[in-house]
Amino acid sequence: MYQPCGFRDSRYPDHVCLLKRSLYSLKQAPRAWYQRFADYASTSGFAHSKCDHSLFIYHHNHETAYLLLYVGDIVLTTSSDKLHKHLIKLLSHEFALKDLGPLHSFLGISVTRSSYGLFLNQTAYAKDIIERVGLSGCNSIATPVDLNGKLSSSSEQPYPNPTKYRSLAGALQYLTFTRPDISYAVLQVCLHMHNPKDIHMLALKRIMRYLQGTLSLGLHITKSRSHDLVSFTDADWGGCPDTRHSTSGYCVYFGDNLISWSSKCQQTLSSSSAEAEYRGVANVVAESCWLRNLLLELHCPISKATIVFVIM
Repeated sequence: MYQPCGFRDSRYPDHVCLLKRSLYSLKQAPRAWYQRFADYASTSGFAHSKCDHSLFIYHHNHETAYLLLYVGDIVLTTSSDKLHKHLIKLLSHEFALKDLGPLHSFLGISVTRSSYGLFLNQTAYAKDIIERVGLSGCNSIATPVDLNGKLSSSSEQPYPNPTKYRSLAGALQYLTFTRPDISYAVLQVCLHMHNPKDIHMLALKRIMRYLQGTLSLGLHITKSRSHDLVSFTDADWGGCPDTRHSTSGYCVYFGDNLISWSSKCQQTLSSSSAEAEYRGVANVVAESCWLRNLLLELHCPISKATIVFVIM
C-alpha cells in the first residue's frame, strides 16, 4: 500500500505502508477496489456505463466486449475469441485473475447452456432456504399466495422470532432474480418485516411449499428474431387492507426474452383505479427508458418506440 497523499516521508518516498489489518475488512475497501479497477479499465479502452456503474464496455473497430464487475467476481463476454484472450491477458498484467472458462455460475445463479440459449436458475439456493425453514419434506402447493385474501398487520399474534422472519424474507428477495413468478408473493411478506405476525409466517411458508414443487423453474434467455422492447403493466386499486395503497407491477420483454420485472406498492394513495393504472404506467415507462439507454450504450439501439400494454 502506497503512502497516502499528504503523509509521504520525504526521506523514504519509495517506502510502502505495512498493514496491521486486512484491507478487505475495512468499510472503504470496496470503494477503493472499485475505483482502482475502474481507473485501470478506462486506460485499457473500456468505457464506464452511465446506466449501470458495475458495467464496463469495450468497443473498437467493430469489436465489442462487456465486463460486469461485482466485488471480486467478473463476467466478461466478447464478440470474438481473439478479443477475449487479449483482454484476459491485459487484465492479468495488473490483477491476479483466474479464468474459470465459460460462464456456469455467478453470485449463486446457475447458468446452463443448450442449443436453445441460456437457462438461469437458483435451485441450490432455493433448496437452502427451504431447509432453513425445515420444510424439506413438505408437500408442494400450486400457488405461492392465497388468492382469497390479503395480508393485514392488525390480526393474529406477533411472530416470536422476527429476526428469522426478516432473514428468510430477504433471502426470498434475492431468489426473485430468476423467479418472477414469486415477486408479488415476496412483496406481500416483505411489507410486514417491521412487525411480523404468525399469519405472515404462514404466508412465507406457503411460498416455500410452492418452491418445493417448482425447484426446476428458472429464466430462459434465447436468441430472438425480434429486437423490440415491449412492456406490460397492471395495478390494483387500494389493495392494501391497512394503508389502502395500490400495488403495481410490470414486466418488460426484449424480443422473446423477459429482462425486467417488478411488483411493489405505490408510494402515494390513488383516488381512482385509473390513477393507480397511470402510476403503474409511469413506473414501467421509466424502466423502459432506462433499458433503452442501456441498450444504446451496449451498441444495440432500439429503432422502434416501446409499446406499453396496460391490463384493464
